[in-house]
Amino acid sequence: MKVLVTGGLGFIGSHTVVELQNEGYQVVIIDNLSNSSLDVLKGIVAITGKTPIFEKLDLKDKAQVQAFFKQHQDLKGVIHFAASKAVGESVEKPLLYYENNINTLVYVLQELEKLTISNFIFSSSCTVYAQADVMPITEEAPIKMAESPYGNTKQIGEEIIQDTCNVNAKIQAIALRYFNPIGAHESAIIGELPIGVPQNLIPYIMQTASGIREQLSVFGDDYPTIDGTCVRDYIHVVDVAKAHVIALQRLLNNKNTTNFEVFNLGTGTGSSVLEVIQAFEKVANQKLNYKIVNRRSGDVVSAYADTTKANEVLGWKAQYNLEDAILSSWQWQKSLNAV
Repeated sequence: MKVLVTGGLGFIGSHTVVELQNEGYQVVIIDNLSNSSLDVLKGIVAITGKTPIFEKLDLKDKAQVQAFFKQHQDLKGVIHFAASKAVGESVEKPLLYYENNINTLVYVLQELEKLTISNFIFSSSCTVYAQADVMPITEEAPIKMAESPYGNTKQIGEEIIQDTCNVNAKIQAIALRYFNPIGAHESAIIGELPIGVPQNLIPYIMQTASGIREQLSVFGDDYPTIDGTCVRDYIHVVDVAKAHVIALQRLLNNKNTTNFEVFNLGTGTGSSVLEVIQAFEKVANQKLNYKIVNRRSGDVVSAYADTTKANEVLGWKAQYNLEDAILSSWQWQKSLNAV
């Protein structure tokens, strides 16, 4: 059972490759290494004892994409992670995000239309909801105008898939809207490895705690939340990875009710930035150097999931809590520091 994972050496992609290989799938990885490293491939092999097929390929190159799919016509499914993902960077470089996140999706879908079997899992995001009116957020919440180009690419991506599914019943697709994936594999062999200055909270906390960064900036303390800082639903990356395997199995076993389904992936619990810092200080048993600064453009106030549909329909539930995820991130960071 051969499965393609685009962006398979990235943070979520690599953990998903591990879970797929643990379930016996033959995995083919496409990655252009723009935000990842070949060391991650070694980590996947070290954890699973299996070597996935790897092709360094830029999905923005349509000819390369066409050539790849001609070579791999026996694919049973595609899990599409490949995308730029930093909210702040997307505000500064919108065209980069539209090119990288939209063109690549279109090129992959064009090739899927040619295959006999077309099962497609899309890496979507809670950013499609922008600032939702009601918490927790269900899949029925309205899709509002995006707060950032990154969020807009996820909205547009879902629309492209929906439109494609409407006219091509052969393509079976699931969009997984995840909230804030964090953590690392329990082995501490793979984890989140940002290149340059981290754009996300948890890796910035880890690098600050280990002395790589001098201080963590908390963007705003005047939001209408429990302590004035932004609230997010932080979910362990291994839980997210397992959800992709379950979603793929749903399509392979023809359990889906329509050819385009959407599920939220989260814990159902919202945690503020200061609560995350406190959880880190507890599990690491050390204080963190941070300061409150001005709000950051593109940030929503609060976002946490209603996971009922994923629990009951998809048959998936998060197994790890915030402290579990933060502890695994800290163990991963310490393993990096030891290298």
